[in-house]
Amino acid sequence: MANEIIVKGANENNLQHLDVRIPRDKLVVLTGLSGSGKSSLAFDTIYAEGQRRYVESLSSYARQFLGQMDKPDVELIEGLSPAISIDQKTTSKNPRSTVGTVTEIHDYLRLLYARIGKPHCPICGRPITSQSVDQMVDAIMEYPEGTRLMIMAPVVRARKGEHEKIIDRIRREGFTRVRVDGDILMINEDEIKLDKKFKHTIEIVVDRIIVKPGQGSRISEAVELAMKEGEGLVTVHFKDKDFEKEQVFSTKLACPEHGVSIEELEPRMFSFNSPFGACPTCNGLGFTEKIDPNKIIKTDKSVIKGALGTIFASMEFSGFYRQMIDALAKEHGVDLTVPYKDLPEDFKKELLYGTGDRHLKYTYTSRNTGSTQNRDHPFEGVINNVERRYRETGSDFMKERMRKYMVVRECPDCKGKRLKPEVLAVTVGDKNIAELSDMSIRQALEFMEGLKLSEKDELIGRQIIKEIKERLTFLVNVGLDYLTLSRAAGTLSGGEAQRIRLATQIGSGLTGVLYILDEPSIGLHQKDNDKLLATLRHLTDLGNTLIVVEHDEDTMYAADHIIDIGPGAGIYGGKLVAQGTVDDIKNCKESITGQYLSGAKKIAVPKIRRPGNGQFITIKGAAENNLKHIDVKIPLGEFVCVTGVSGSGKSSLINEILCKGASQITNRTQEEPGKFDEMLGLENIDKVIDIDQSPIGRTPRSNPATYTGMFTHIRDLFSSLPEAKIRGFGKGRFSFNVKGGRCEACSGDGIIKIEMHFLPDVYVPCEVCKGKRYNRETLEVKYKGKSIFDVLDMSVAEALEFFKNQPAIKRQLDTLHQVGLDYIKLGQPSTQLSGGEAQRVKLATELSKRSRGHTLYILDEPTTGLHFADVDKLLAVLDQLTDQGNTVVVIEHNLDVIKRADHIIDLGPDGGDRGGQVVTFGSPEEVARCKESYTGQFLKKMLK
Repeated sequence: MANEIIVKGANENNLQHLDVRIPRDKLVVLTGLSGSGKSSLAFDTIYAEGQRRYVESLSSYARQFLGQMDKPDVELIEGLSPAISIDQKTTSKNPRSTVGTVTEIHDYLRLLYARIGKPHCPICGRPITSQSVDQMVDAIMEYPEGTRLMIMAPVVRARKGEHEKIIDRIRREGFTRVRVDGDILMINEDEIKLDKKFKHTIEIVVDRIIVKPGQGSRISEAVELAMKEGEGLVTVHFKDKDFEKEQVFSTKLACPEHGVSIEELEPRMFSFNSPFGACPTCNGLGFTEKIDPNKIIKTDKSVIKGALGTIFASMEFSGFYRQMIDALAKEHGVDLTVPYKDLPEDFKKELLYGTGDRHLKYTYTSRNTGSTQNRDHPFEGVINNVERRYRETGSDFMKERMRKYMVVRECPDCKGKRLKPEVLAVTVGDKNIAELSDMSIRQALEFMEGLKLSEKDELIGRQIIKEIKERLTFLVNVGLDYLTLSRAAGTLSGGEAQRIRLATQIGSGLTGVLYILDEPSIGLHQKDNDKLLATLRHLTDLGNTLIVVEHDEDTMYAADHIIDIGPGAGIYGGKLVAQGTVDDIKNCKESITGQYLSGAKKIAVPKIRRPGNGQFITIKGAAENNLKHIDVKIPLGEFVCVTGVSGSGKSSLINEILCKGASQITNRTQEEPGKFDEMLGLENIDKVIDIDQSPIGRTPRSNPATYTGMFTHIRDLFSSLPEAKIRGFGKGRFSFNVKGGRCEACSGDGIIKIEMHFLPDVYVPCEVCKGKRYNRETLEVKYKGKSIFDVLDMSVAEALEFFKNQPAIKRQLDTLHQVGLDYIKLGQPSTQLSGGEAQRVKLATELSKRSRGHTLYILDEPTTGLHFADVDKLLAVLDQLTDQGNTVVVIEHNLDVIKRADHIIDLGPDGGDRGGQVVTFGSPEEVARCKESYTGQFLKKMLK
């Protein structure tokens, strides 16, 4: 096999006919300015071609399910292996997806608990043993006299298929009734046809009996027959005027005192995604969403005048609900014109949560005919009604609208554990599966290594435990020992999600593979960098090639080979500047990366630190996630950096408590903050601006020009031109989102998608507008010889020169230039922007607004995806915001940013349960003197 990957004539995105040779079986770092073309080479060219070639080797039938990638714009690639991309896309946002499910450790745990778990009674905690027929009959006979019994034998339990042979056997054995998926059917009269694609449950109805003296022998016979047919399992349905319930009896597992019995342990019982294991109250989510009355009730208004808020307006004043509420008010003797706060509590309770089984008598008047009818119905209650509609509606718009009034609460039954009580009563080593999942990965590994089992259980569980320990060890090795297996995958940072996938790849043990990684060091403290680099080195030692897109200095020094793309960004990049060892890059005068590595250029330590304005935001008793009830003071008017190892509690303190807590007061937002006792000093700020890395839009119609508001000024300019006025064109004519000026053939997209069955979808320029998004008449209106499309196709740098005499547009372009986004196009779809670029577009938007100097800016790792030179520009912007009197709070691991801060709050000392405390705080020099601070030890070298 060739010892190099040869790329010739790569032109993808901004690459300029790039030729490069990449050594195989080495750790290769791709670096360069943000937007220089690194990702275009790594992901859009090399990975896309490697993946495409692999998928092309499959059948056309398989290819239609895999979604083939486009062929990249490149003349030749040789020496390519099958490619695996480990990028920063966060794992599933589905609340059912956890660290345990993503890494497959939860699957092994389910198997372990099903095979060697020890069941206990969920009521008294004693070990569950098998029941005899006599014990079952005694338990049944304890029910009140007159209770109707239906004794059934489960023969099929949630299995796919038509089950014709089983139904025929039941018929031949002389049984007359079966219960199929909850419905009672007469086996000789009703046609039983089952869909083989769905799971079905079939139970033979052995006997129907009424509990009364002298029925013991008949019940005993029925139970014995059901036990024989159901292979040890009997289902009994109890019905009385006061209750209706079902109980499963087993010859194998039951509590002798409480009669609680469970069926044979299976892996699916331990899954919160299966109805066999999931808590029925929350359906395995661990939380419930409920309408919060405080968010919807305007207590000073009456019910008639809108006390229940606009979301219930249709309910309050439409015929049926209005009449029901009138009837309820009449029954309670309540005047609905009285303010809500003065209404009696019992009326308010029934108004919101219904009358239960109690019926209300009311007169219903038809809107259409005017006829009246006397009716009586139970009243559902306003909140119960909206929660039901929320569950049943298929409209995302309605769900989003209702969600604003809801709060997430821990499930009252399972207390967030997600599983049924009888499942949580099964233990291995005195821990149930939820307790084990709530441990940090480091604790779980220690638990597994110290597990003491009987000889039989050791034999059964040896292979499962080995697999679990290996996977836990891989996660520890990539610096994720602080995560818990129950942590929701949607709450992971991009770097954490990427390192989880990296650990999974190590576990696969593949060789001869080309791995392409996108900044795996994101969110990782310098203390844990060595672990990550050792993991990457392990992959190359197995015989794999690693191409890592990275800006981290430690990773560059550890690399076998560095490729520097540039020299600039966007149209000024896309060329090979230098390649070779670290020393080769340092000695290349054209390489900006080399200049920062050699020290020729550097981000300077400020000579003086800002003293602040003497005011503080004080958070008392912060206890969200792993925070240990800490008190934190954030000085205002300063550049504040919150530091600490991964998992130390930075995001919990700043994003969950400070951002949401302060926004609730200053911005009047509805989001619930994390746990804390008190927040003081919020009167000293007028608003909170959270600049995170979420996309600036989810469709290609969103772009930097529309997000920053610049496009409004550009459309105003075009609509004010003499040509536009003669034609009668308003500003709406120059929008590609509304009818009028846009090309209707492509609805203003400029491209049309052609579905290609088993080939990748093809996007072709619109034949009518040739990709220009507007119709011919609109494009004839020009400013300085440029149409509206030509303007959207300009880069920020080009537009700055073009609009130099338009102050409103130039001000916004200046801020995009300041944050280092000269290279992006004004009309570039937001879906093509990286997380770091989206964050800087947001930063530029805020920067262009006139500040009053009392704003709190919160940024979460703004250096993601930034080169040394880009970080320098970013710091200039943050300094500018702080110099205006604002407060900038940044969560960061980048030492170049930390050393420039006025004040540091260092959390730790470690991650997870060993973190959550304030290790030290103060200026960078003060933090560097703290021996207990990991950040301080690394900072000490930078300050020298």
